[in-house]
Amino acid sequence: MASLRRVKVLLVLNLIAVAGFVLFLAKCRPIAVRSGDAFHEIRPRAEAANLSAHSASPIQDAVLKRLSLLEDIVYRQLNGLSKSLGLIEGYGGRGKGGLPATLSPAEEEKAKGPHEKYGYNSYLSEKISLDRSIPDYRPTKCKELKYSKELPQISIIFIFVNEALSVILRSVHSAVNHTPTHLLKEIILVDDNSDEEELKAPLEEYVQKRYPGLVKVVRNQKREGLIRARIEGWKAATGQVTGFFDAHVEFTAGWAEPVLSRIQENRKRVILPSIDNIKQDTFEVQRYENSAHGYSWELWCMYISPPKDWWDAGDPSLPIRVCCLTALKNEEVDPG
Repeated sequence: MASLRRVKVLLVLNLIAVAGFVLFLAKCRPIAVRSGDAFHEIRPRAEAANLSAHSASPIQDAVLKRLSLLEDIVYRQLNGLSKSLGLIEGYGGRGKGGLPATLSPAEEEKAKGPHEKYGYNSYLSEKISLDRSIPDYRPTKCKELKYSKELPQISIIFIFVNEALSVILRSVHSAVNHTPTHLLKEIILVDDNSDEEELKAPLEEYVQKRYPGLVKVVRNQKREGLIRARIEGWKAATGQVTGFFDAHVEFTAGWAEPVLSRIQENRKRVILPSIDNIKQDTFEVQRYENSAHGYSWELWCMYISPPKDWWDAGDPSLPIRVCCLTALKNEEVDPG
């Protein structure tokens, strides 16, 4: 804690120093330089960092170096949070790009117990980055669609009970990394009375430090079951839209806009994004073709081929209308 306070103090002092430099530069240098009939704008910091030494003033060099130092300090501090849990951050490493991850023979032996406990290879999950990149399997037309910037904000709600910590946190990181900031109101983790110690103080301390003010943890005092746990998450939500997810998912870029756009058009819609598969043994991301989702009379979830009129339209970006046999009717699957 003492080291964390020192880092915070250092950050504040550096930010004050940088602000002073910026104000000084704003007073001493024009915003644009006129040359003939054209104006040449001052380059943003990302571009300015690539300027050669002879074209940048000593003050600019000092500002850029200080900003670079600040970024390094912040990253090391945040990355240190995951390291204390034995986990990894960053976009590389095993399973990068959604490819199958592997273990050495010695690691395979250690993975047997956790695999049986969770039903997936949780030991391997700890070796995969919380921020790993995964493929974007959306149809080309989905990627080309444009959406209003004035969309409602969403509260993402994860329900879990005795889930592996690495899998929960990868779900959280993925949601933050791939949901536009202005659309993500909050993330709510609902713990349906888990027994695992790592899901208590370690989980809560991590999300409070890593995502202060963004992630909330709701804890049921007794095992309530999935639906009542979802209701508890809904009660804690403050977003205009609530999205309920299992705590073992990974989001791709562009998932939120089509969902929120359809709900904005009609608030009575229940939207289900198109879902691909993460293999339980290797965490390989496997593409699933567009399909509707429904339930059998025994209430088993099942994939259903889209209706004929959807196929006839020849547009894979169109939503698929589904009439379920449960109380949730007029559900839509949005491949975009």
